[in-house]
Amino acid sequence: MTLEQLRIFMAVAEREHVTRAAEALNLTQSTISAAIAALEARHDVRLFDRVGRNIRLTEAGRVFLPEARAVLARAEAAGEVLADLAGLRRGSIRIAASQTVGNYWLPARLKAFREAHPHLGVSLAIGNSEQVAAWTREGEADLGMVEGPVADPDLSPVEVGHDRMVLVLPRDHPVARRGIVNADALTALTFVAREAGSGTGLMLERLAKSFGLAPADLRISMELPSNEALRSAVEAGAGAAVLSSLVAEGVVRSGQLSALELSLPPRPFFVLRHRARHLSPAARAFLQALEVPADAT
Repeated sequence: MTLEQLRIFMAVAEREHVTRAAEALNLTQSTISAAIAALEARHDVRLFDRVGRNIRLTEAGRVFLPEARAVLARAEAAGEVLADLAGLRRGSIRIAASQTVGNYWLPARLKAFREAHPHLGVSLAIGNSEQVAAWTREGEADLGMVEGPVADPDLSPVEVGHDRMVLVLPRDHPVARRGIVNADALTALTFVAREAGSGTGLMLERLAKSFGLAPADLRISMELPSNEALRSAVEAGAGAAVLSSLVAEGVVRSGQLSALELSLPPRPFFVLRHRARHLSPAARAFLQALEVPADAT
């Protein structure tokens, strides 16, 4: 049974006339007759009685009519859903983001996207960079957003922004007063750090290497699961931390902490998508809002 057969059955049943049904559907009479015959033969049931030039629904036809009407209505509704999805009048997008991007860089952009597309739903999950890459790879997120590159052959990264890293420490710390970051300063400090797999934790390792130090040369008193926990630990005097300027700017502006510039290059932000998965219209619209070139998606 096909939708076309149901449409033909409905047209004939409503008009009780093959010729008028053919005219309404812009089909030949032979096509109409063949479709009805095929439907009856397939299910071994007579749907119409043909008496002379008249055609009337049988009892089976009368019982079948509301079912056929309901199926066609559902098919039409399904078509409207697809049209709404394509026209961004319906749909949703699941985004996963690492902490700095998700908590500091992304919210204003999500707000602008929702204002531009109020009918689209948006959900955001926060994790570290490794978790975000895994969620995107496994299909738990439509798009991922991370700080720094991700080496995963299944994921396609496109740079969409950046931040810079600063050394955050108490204002009265001798290193803060000197304002100089070098190998001696790093080995003299006690650090609080992010967990393995985080983009922020990786930047502390890169800072050490930029001065010819191994990560093991740094004294790390605690590993903490969030940037906010690092910032609070520094405020409590637990040590220094390498943090995004986006995370530190509020407490630095208020005078609670000091932030020293580092020689590290700006840290890029990347949006990730799975290379083999189709982008939904909502996901494609979000990439356009981030000004990702069409040929990169």
